[in-house]
Amino acid sequence: MEGFISTLNSIVWSPALIYLCLGAGLFYSILTRFAQVRHFKEMCKLMLNNSESDKGISSFQALAVSLSGRVGVGNIAGVAAAIGFGGPGAVFWMWVVAFLGASTAYVESTLGQIYKVEENGQYRGGPAYYFERCLGWRWLGILFAISAIVGCGIFLPGVQANAVGNAITQVFGEGTAVVTSFGEVGSNKLIGLAFILIILAFIIFGGIKRIANFTQIVVPFMALGYIMLALIVVFLNLDRVPAVFSLILTDAFTAQAGFGAAIGWGVKRGIYSNEAGQGTGPHAAAAAEVEHPAQQGLVQAFSVYVDTLFVCTATALMILITGQYNVQTEDFNAATGTGTMIMQNVDAATVVASPAFTQMALHSVFGQFGQVFAGLAIFFFAFTTILAYYYITETNVAYLNRIFNNKLPSLLFKLVLMFMVAYGTVNSAGYIWNIGDLGVGIMAWVNVIGILIIFFMYKPTMRCLRDYEEQKKNGGPVTFDPVKLGIKNATFWEKRLEKQQKDKV
Repeated sequence: MEGFISTLNSIVWSPALIYLCLGAGLFYSILTRFAQVRHFKEMCKLMLNNSESDKGISSFQALAVSLSGRVGVGNIAGVAAAIGFGGPGAVFWMWVVAFLGASTAYVESTLGQIYKVEENGQYRGGPAYYFERCLGWRWLGILFAISAIVGCGIFLPGVQANAVGNAITQVFGEGTAVVTSFGEVGSNKLIGLAFILIILAFIIFGGIKRIANFTQIVVPFMALGYIMLALIVVFLNLDRVPAVFSLILTDAFTAQAGFGAAIGWGVKRGIYSNEAGQGTGPHAAAAAEVEHPAQQGLVQAFSVYVDTLFVCTATALMILITGQYNVQTEDFNAATGTGTMIMQNVDAATVVASPAFTQMALHSVFGQFGQVFAGLAIFFFAFTTILAYYYITETNVAYLNRIFNNKLPSLLFKLVLMFMVAYGTVNSAGYIWNIGDLGVGIMAWVNVIGILIIFFMYKPTMRCLRDYEEQKKNGGPVTFDPVKLGIKNATFWEKRLEKQQKDKV
């Protein structure tokens, strides 16, 4: 099975997907006249909007839910894997993906807002909804919904949980060996797993409001704490910073692991980490209570910066400044020591696709405290990401229920997700990361192609951005009239505008 997953993963993550994601980001950056730069101040202002309702969450809460999905183990273990397989130059390509991906995040999240619906007293939206309502292609909506359920409900939770399990082992040791149906597992890892499952069950059974209330507190706290610790590492080693940035830039084009490896791992981990183009961000964006769809699109564009330019860069600088990393080819086997090791600074047995490099970097500066802090950061990063995956899964299950009128019990998907968390915690990192990559790749293929088709046929996001910019320039109150802009099937906004006009009479 592991060999089959690896083969399928190499097909999904062919160079075609890598360049499709980069190309889409560049395409939208040019068409929006680099809105991710022009509207940076507006992004910061909108991010602090705390207006919410019984049916929707605030822009900040939507940002927090979205960031809980973006800021995950990919920011710690994913960056380590990018450096370990692609060399330091992979970090440069992660920056490129973030800068270009911010425009893609604006497009997909604005679409999520334009075509959102109100179901059972709450706002829902995402790629499945905008493919059906904008293109009229229900089959594409169903395809994405299925891929999102499989990716976020089955494939991806295991990646986050696996990193948590490894972090627990790194901090507390294996503990007593216990024989389980998954094989022999350390008792400390099992205790940690039980703790995770109990908290997870409590929150996901409370719905989007409970998820939003939890993430709006935890996500900013954990991200700021992590970045501050990274800044301490940087300030303690200021003399090494110029050399590190020089290494990143020069290695991006003359990579130790090969130019293709630097781009491939940088883009893959960049997309995995910030999720721009993957189609996950629009789900949280659609739940926000805003006056104009472009507002939440800009907020979600900012979330890509937070994820990659801030948190991922913090991880990369800690690893590279302290020199706690290896660079190896993908065929290198840490257990047997066979394969090609391009650069070795730490024990060759260190698992590259894990948080180990980051934990070792923090330990080298802060001692045991650094290792414990890294473990806590991994726990919170991973846990909030699992919550985001659950919400995405729930939204797409609701979409399929609405189409097929077959009330699939949401309890089943809660249990499946919790099982995958347990499975991921106790299984090998390499296998789990391959499964996670497969889930990301499938969603990215469907979503990126879908939003490009929407642009060429209807251009709703460009009309939306121009309308918002004109209203802001004129200084009047911001409203959204889809009919006036020639945007069809945005029924939520049509009804909302009609109600607002009646209330004025």
